[in-house]
Amino acid sequence: MVPWEFAFRRTEGGSDIETVTILGIAVGLAMDALAVAIATGIVLGKVSGRQTFRLAWHFGLFQFLMPVVGWLAGLSVERYISGYDHWLAFALLGFIGGKMIFDASRGAGADRTASDPTRGFSLVFLSVATSVDALAVGLSLGVLRIRIWYPAVVIGAVAGILTAIGMHLGAPLGNRIGRKMEVFGGLILVGIGCLILYRHLA
Repeated sequence: MVPWEFAFRRTEGGSDIETVTILGIAVGLAMDALAVAIATGIVLGKVSGRQTFRLAWHFGLFQFLMPVVGWLAGLSVERYISGYDHWLAFALLGFIGGKMIFDASRGAGADRTASDPTRGFSLVFLSVATSVDALAVGLSLGVLRIRIWYPAVVIGAVAGILTAIGMHLGAPLGNRIGRKMEVFGGLILVGIGCLILYRHLA
């Protein structure tokens, strides 16, 4: 039984879930996205509206889609997915964080946009890594026969909003200190990956 399942079982009727409970779950799921967004803001230094939209949109979209995918998958594949989701998050965050550190080590003269985490495969990897926990939530909702669309929309919206906030919280620090903060941002991502792995294995 995943931790979220206790919250689901307290609802009446077995078909809906209370809004307060959904918001609590959504905020909990969005913490990894918030931390990664802060690290991204640190790396970028100056965050544009497009960068904010790209990261917030993709993080929110994946946080919305993962519960739906989990809900559709149901109990039949839970034992296969739940055993490896934390390893996937660890690998993806470790890869992106390591790439940031490597890019920063090439020298301050390198083009900063080459390491923009809001573009390309980095954006996809980070979106998956920060949303795999939502897959387990969707699995639990499917097993308990709880309707998925309202919780999924709330989870996605909260993740998108906190991601946008996180980017603008991290940007001033990166802008003041400069490109060296890319190493710090990369270390944060690796640390988040390690924390996710420890949280599941402990």
